[in-house]
Amino acid sequence: MTRELDRADRALSLALEGRKVALISGGDPGIYAMAGVVFDLARAKGLALGDGPDRLRIEVVPGIPALAAAAALLGAPLTHDFASISLSDRLTPWPVIEKRLALASEADFVIVLYNPRSKGRDWQFGEACRIVGRTRPSRTPVGLVTRAMRTGQTLRLTTLDQAPEADVGMQTLVVIGNSRTFIYENRMVTPRGYLDKYDPPDGGRRQEA
Repeated sequence: MTRELDRADRALSLALEGRKVALISGGDPGIYAMAGVVFDLARAKGLALGDGPDRLRIEVVPGIPALAAAAALLGAPLTHDFASISLSDRLTPWPVIEKRLALASEADFVIVLYNPRSKGRDWQFGEACRIVGRTRPSRTPVGLVTRAMRTGQTLRLTTLDQAPEADVGMQTLVVIGNSRTFIYENRMVTPRGYLDKYDPPDGGRRQEA
C-alpha cells in the first residue's frame, strides 16, 4: 500500500530492459488494483504498447475480485445491477464519493463498498450508511465479509442501521442490498425477477410484486 507507483515504475523499467515481468495484485488486477497504474504510468512516459519491435507488450491476467468472492460467500446478492464504490478518499475527494453514494442509492443499485474503514479514516463508513439510509429502510440487509476466501475470513449479516457499529477494515467488503434484497436461510439474495414474470416449475408460489 502507498507504493503502487514505485512498483509499476520498477516493473516497466525491468520490462524495458527486455525482461519478462509479473506484477502481482490481490483479487483482479483491473479492479482497484495495479493494471490501471501500469497503463497510466506507461502513458505518462510515452511508451508505445503492442507486439511489434520497440513496443512494450502488457497483458492483464484476470483474477477473482473481492466482490465476487464475497458475493459467493454471502449467497447471491449481486444477481441484479450493482455499483462498486471505494470509501477511501486518499485519491478521490470525499464530495465525489458522497455524490456517487447518493446517486447509486437513489437508483436502487446494490452497493458494494471497498475500503470502508482504516486507522486514519474512521468516520466515512458511518457517513456512507447515513447517506444510503436517506433512501433505504433501516432494515435493509447488509453483508460484511473480511478476507474473503483467505485465512482469517469472517462473515456477518446485519442491517443498514446496525452496520456502522460493525468491526470493518480495509480488507472488509460491505454489500448493501437494494429494495428487493432479502435474507433466506442465512443467505443474502437479490432476485433478478424471474418469479415476478414466470410461474415457478413444480409448484411453489409466485412472489408478489
